[in-house]
Amino acid sequence: MKQLYVNSEIKSLKRVLVHRPGDELTNLTPTWLNELLFDDIPWLKNAQEEHDFFVAQLQREGVEVVYLIDLVVESLVDPQIKKKFIHQFILESNIRHPQAMKKIFNYLNTLPTKDMVKRTMSGIVKEQFKPFRKHGLKDYIRDYPFITAPMPNLYFTRDPFSIIFDTVSLHHMFKQARQRESIYGEYIFNYHPDYKETKHVYERADEFALEGGDILLLNADTIAIGLSERTEPEAIEILANRLFEQTEAKTILAIDLPKKRTFMHLDTILTQVDHAKFLIHHAFLKPLNIYEIKKDGKPGRLYINERHATLAQVFSRYLGEKVTMIPCGGDSKISSDREQWSDAANALSIKPGLVVVYERNVITNKLLKEHGIKTITIKSSELSRGRGGPRCMTMPLLREK
Repeated sequence: MKQLYVNSEIKSLKRVLVHRPGDELTNLTPTWLNELLFDDIPWLKNAQEEHDFFVAQLQREGVEVVYLIDLVVESLVDPQIKKKFIHQFILESNIRHPQAMKKIFNYLNTLPTKDMVKRTMSGIVKEQFKPFRKHGLKDYIRDYPFITAPMPNLYFTRDPFSIIFDTVSLHHMFKQARQRESIYGEYIFNYHPDYKETKHVYERADEFALEGGDILLLNADTIAIGLSERTEPEAIEILANRLFEQTEAKTILAIDLPKKRTFMHLDTILTQVDHAKFLIHHAFLKPLNIYEIKKDGKPGRLYINERHATLAQVFSRYLGEKVTMIPCGGDSKISSDREQWSDAANALSIKPGLVVVYERNVITNKLLKEHGIKTITIKSSELSRGRGGPRCMTMPLLREK
């Protein structure tokens, strides 16, 4: 079993999971952009080139990079597990007509495993599945091009699951377009030889939505979680109880955020870049409603204390030193809003004081350097169209203890 452990946002990054954008992006069309949570259509060739460069920078810094598709394939070596995966994928794609289910199962099961997994990610298009036969009324009355929809958000590997200390949280994704993404994590953490023994602290089957972009690990005691558009309060309570039972966590800080796409996750407005230094969107420098959640004396009971304070005040207390907040885009509201929209607040820390950022956010990057932060800049003309930055595109599996 390979070691999994993450208790910080900034400690030296040793191993990270990514997904190279694939044909799921070529199946985006203007008609279905909103349903698939995109604002524009990335050019796949350039998106892959940008992603490859990003990965190369991580590897140059000594980070082991593993790909989602490879871990999934390695989890499906047993033919029975592969068949189980295909059946589950079909059901979660809302295909119910028996003849259609059988035909799609036979099609996917005859593909080499890697090609099969790629096809589940990219989507099965009606015009590519010839001859396409209409099996149910939906096929006749809906002008919908897919048999199974693509998953274009997959390159944001931060969200479907999270490593929290030595456990994994497998997420119930909020938006229907992303709910199937965590099926890959389910099979990795149930069947992959290196990861199948990992303890679970949240499950896809849990009722309430929880996403990894809302989870920031401040230190070995404290986790900040966004109460965002995509993470529900009940999910935080469930996760808190399980973390308190199974890990060294002592405090969850639930941070109330506006429920809107612009600030869809906590890491769209806040990321840590060094000891006691954070990037932040200017609108969140003011006092916020922050809920300190701790273990009560009774099993399953939580102590919740409501505070109206700034993130700098609360984080300073839990980190034990004065926190500096660096506003992305600087003091200009126009620059701050524009660069935050291009993920300026979403930096990935490789080690304390060394971060990966998008090259386009020039004001934010200049401010980082003025605060003593070294930056590795990557191009993002295509990657940023999905509304996610370097942190969104990575799921750390191992950081230095």
